[in-house]
Amino acid sequence: MFTMKQPYGRLLCLVASAALTAGCTAERAEEAPKSEEARPAAVAVTGDPRPVVMFLGTSLTAGYGLDPADAFPSLIQEKIDRAGLDYQVANRGVSGETSAGARQRIDWLLRTPVAVLVVETGANDALRGQDPDQLRANLQAIIDRARGEVPPPAIVLVGMEAPPNLGPRFTGRFREVYRDLARKDDLPLVPFLLEGVGGIHSLNQSDGIHPNAAGHHIVADNVWRVLEPVLRSRAKSRD
Repeated sequence: MFTMKQPYGRLLCLVASAALTAGCTAERAEEAPKSEEARPAAVAVTGDPRPVVMFLGTSLTAGYGLDPADAFPSLIQEKIDRAGLDYQVANRGVSGETSAGARQRIDWLLRTPVAVLVVETGANDALRGQDPDQLRANLQAIIDRARGEVPPPAIVLVGMEAPPNLGPRFTGRFREVYRDLARKDDLPLVPFLLEGVGGIHSLNQSDGIHPNAAGHHIVADNVWRVLEPVLRSRAKSRD
């Protein structure tokens, strides 16, 4: 559960600030596929033939405020390498993006053949108070689009919690979107990306929202617990 360990008034200020940031940047984020049209796919950039584990996400995935090497997808790459697994990570996090923006980008992203798609979106939907039903529809569209690939990637869904100031009804509906889709679509679920990090001052940057480098290590552990079995199963099926 998303528990905050700072004064409630301070939380409201942080949420309001983050919502304004999201509102200012989301439109630009949703334009990303057009502005980046000429960017080569991940495999072409790196010359790495290994199957791609793609992280579709927000600033939490992008590693806002940090060196990209400190963001949790890079830490996942280190875990993959230590485990002797044959994958390369592609970080496709965009700061300020809503689930609508992620849905808009998915066609473009899937131009790169993807073995495993990790879907982290919704935090900015919550901060902007958007209807959880819209989040549900956008996530379902992303899942359906990915499963239309031949061959389809494995999909890992990453859950998020809404800030408590939005009220128990909203936070409950928001939380259930991820749980319901994981059940309905038979997806591995990371219950809450920021478990053990959200609201803990020492693990977040000065905005109180984005994890610092130490926080990203915990986030990477949260994701790895769910992702590792998927990677091992996928690798086994290739043998």
